Amino acid sequence: MEVTAAIVRGESKPFEITTLELDDLRADEVRVRLVATGVCHTDAIVRDQVYPTPLPAVLGHEGAGIVEAVGSAVTTVAPGDAVVLSANSCGTCESCLTGRLSYCTDLFNRNFGGSRADGTTAFSEGGKRVSSHFFGQSSFASHVNAVERSVVKVDADLPLELLGPLGCGIQTGAGAVLNSLKVPAGSSFVVFGTGAVGCAALMAAVVAGATTIVAVDIVDSRLELAATLGATHVINSRLQDVAQEITRITGGRGVDFALDTTGIPAVLRQGADVLAIGGTVALVGAPAPGTEVSFEIGASLTKGWHFRTIIEGDSVPQVFIPKLITLWRQGRFPFDKLTKFFAFAQINEAFDASASGETIKPIVTF
Repeated sequence: MEVTAAIVRGESKPFEITTLELDDLRADEVRVRLVATGVCHTDAIVRDQVYPTPLPAVLGHEGAGIVEAVGSAVTTVAPGDAVVLSANSCGTCESCLTGRLSYCTDLFNRNFGGSRADGTTAFSEGGKRVSSHFFGQSSFASHVNAVERSVVKVDADLPLELLGPLGCGIQTGAGAVLNSLKVPAGSSFVVFGTGAVGCAALMAAVVAGATTIVAVDIVDSRLELAATLGATHVINSRLQDVAQEITRITGGRGVDFALDTTGIPAVLRQGADVLAIGGTVALVGAPAPGTEVSFEIGASLTKGWHFRTIIEGDSVPQVFIPKLITLWRQGRFPFDKLTKFFAFAQINEAFDASASGETIKPIVTF
């Protein structure tokens, strides 16, 4: 069938709205008519080939829509169901079988490889292949053949146009706090970067009961929003000394948890330096492969501190996304405050708004 899609034809090229051919469903796939899809930093760095998905490609990995058809082996959804689309995994490796889907041994191929596991692509143009199945979905298209493992059924009464970002950015930040770090009540937490992932993390820290929640950024408007979302303290790192401020805020103790959403080595190092004894610093940013960071390991040896990396918030999407929706329904996780809607034809404007910091979480609607 013919579908409308936003295609990236070359490195750092703008998205081009065009008509593509969508092939037949495979047994383990679900055809989804997209209602909306979030715009994520990961889409931008793949467009720019920091992570090398083969081009031309249809990107997008925060889709939400309605199931139109299912493959013969699909059991979890049916035509007419409302769904959110998330990351892909094999389901059979040791990581997947122990609930650590984000660390699937075939993670890169199934999310960035540009094709199905058998090498075929769902999209074509004039008989030529176009990379598909980005995060198992490629949601920058009016219709997709998504793998069942990327599909999360949600209640039919929900505002689908709002929910796509739960599939990646929002679940990544919230999951980092609730699943990965398991931030306990009464603890102290600092997040570096208050984009969608960072704001989701600080909202999750509020849910978890952290009593000192520090937001660090260089954009005052974002810090103002962070304060309304539950940050007890905000720091503009262009104007203030972060280490001095955190020392003051914590009475010299340091923070129990530091989360870097920027992927900038100097920022990650700063997170490690402000830890309390036994503290943990974690990275959810997406630095280029080969990026290195140096840590002080002499004086800090006596801290017994920890460093870890986190993908997709260590989430099982079919379990975690419904939990976030319940928190949102209760008014305890207001991720809708981060969003701004753009028409699908404005997809490049949506990316520009995200890059400039004007919009925290753009969503394009079909």
